[in-house]
Amino acid sequence: MTTSTNDIQTGQLRDLLRRGFQALTQGQIAQAGEFCRQALQLKPDLVEGHFLVGLIALEAKDRDTAFKAFASVTKLQPNHAAAWAHLGKLFMGDGQVNRADAALSEAVKQEPDDPIVQDLIGSIYSLMSEYGLANEWFEKAVSKRSKYPPFMLNLANNYVYVGRLREAQQLLERIVSIQPKSPQAHWSLASARKAKDDSHIVAIRQLLDAKGLDPRVQAFYYYAIGKELEDLEAWDEAFEAFRMGASARRQTVEYDEAAEVEMFEFLEENFDSAWIEDGTGHDSNAPIFVLGQPRTGTTLIERIIGSHSQVHSAGELQQFSLAARRLSNHKDPKRFSVGFFKASMEIDANKIGALYLESSERMRGNAPRFVDKLPQNYLLIPMIIKAFPNAKIVHLTRNPMDACFASYKQLFADAYLHSYDLQEMARHHCRYLHLMSVWRERFPGRFFDISYEQTVQDLETHARQLIEYLELPWEDACLRFHEQEKAVSTASAVQVREPVHTRSIDRWRRYEQQLEPLRNELRQQGVVNL
Repeated sequence: MTTSTNDIQTGQLRDLLRRGFQALTQGQIAQAGEFCRQALQLKPDLVEGHFLVGLIALEAKDRDTAFKAFASVTKLQPNHAAAWAHLGKLFMGDGQVNRADAALSEAVKQEPDDPIVQDLIGSIYSLMSEYGLANEWFEKAVSKRSKYPPFMLNLANNYVYVGRLREAQQLLERIVSIQPKSPQAHWSLASARKAKDDSHIVAIRQLLDAKGLDPRVQAFYYYAIGKELEDLEAWDEAFEAFRMGASARRQTVEYDEAAEVEMFEFLEENFDSAWIEDGTGHDSNAPIFVLGQPRTGTTLIERIIGSHSQVHSAGELQQFSLAARRLSNHKDPKRFSVGFFKASMEIDANKIGALYLESSERMRGNAPRFVDKLPQNYLLIPMIIKAFPNAKIVHLTRNPMDACFASYKQLFADAYLHSYDLQEMARHHCRYLHLMSVWRERFPGRFFDISYEQTVQDLETHARQLIEYLELPWEDACLRFHEQEKAVSTASAVQVREPVHTRSIDRWRRYEQQLEPLRNELRQQGVVNL
């Protein structure tokens, strides 16, 4: 019996794909790509080949190729749930929420049984702030692979966002028992509960004894230790842990301070009242932008406003800057840069406003107004004023020492790269303070400053002033923000479920000696009364 040419080719294709997927799992991107190329030469319409191209492109951070590859898969096989899900996530990354929603609908329609796809669908729903739907898909994935830490971790984080803290803690403890060296699980566990003893700290310190630990791993461990030592009021040891964590994390990020200085100077030189008056914006009054520095109370203020019956909390939306990026066709991978702002200046403000509203529709809810709580939008204040003359902008102020230290002791994902060095942090904060003073002088009355300290010391007075500024009728629910069941996906997810407190005021003084470099740098840059 002879073997047919088709059988031989099928065997070759199967082998090439197997070797390609294996190379990809081992991080050998170029080799995986070569196997893929050979397979597609033999059969150009090979669905699995195009899908592998997409996965390789994702690993190589080549989004354009990934888009094309997964789109090819869906044309060749319209019921390919995984390709639709990957397209959905890519569209979300570009701020194209409507297209993401359409791709996600196609993926969901296939009722995928693969836990990898189920977990991916959950991740997309999370990006859309649909935490209830995300929970359903994460739970499906975990039910299929109940001892797979990556799926369990996504579900645990989802539980934190929606306030199911006990379940989150139990799941994180299970992850640590299955994968004792999981840095993210240890860090999430420390964040999700208050430490009562040092048993978890001792366990993490043993993990840190291993040689050759990646700095990213070290950062997770040290920040977890720091948080629990703070819980135990071991202040000096806590600071040392934060210092070690920040030092490790700083090794993994590329913070270009000179480029940031240039960007701030460009903003001050170019965005003035004459620029704002040249053009007409969108007439919607729906957006309420809450902004400032991270860890300054933006989530607290969002929850107060979001407790009002006429307001929906949409979370931290990237859609405004992404709208400007899409309309200007700006390609620089940096989120904010001189190039981005230079390109944005030429765009019709009304078009930015319209695209922002269109692309954020899925997250804006059904209330007449919505809160966009992205701290970094302070950079965009002139653009927001021009695009939405009727929108409200709320800016959080906080003692610079507390604000800087609160960021320094927080492990962020891929934002706030200045926050892992005390002096870099201080210089950034001074640039921010100066820029806000420029905006305040140029655009008087166009945004509302609210003090974190004054708000937590006298909640009702300042909450009433805030709601009045927003031109909303007063509702007592705004004082009971901690009773909300709405999800929170920021670093404050645990704290904002507590009633208002003043424990964080002047917290930096616990570390006064260690924070002297920060204080000196702020003073040298002109910040007084510290």
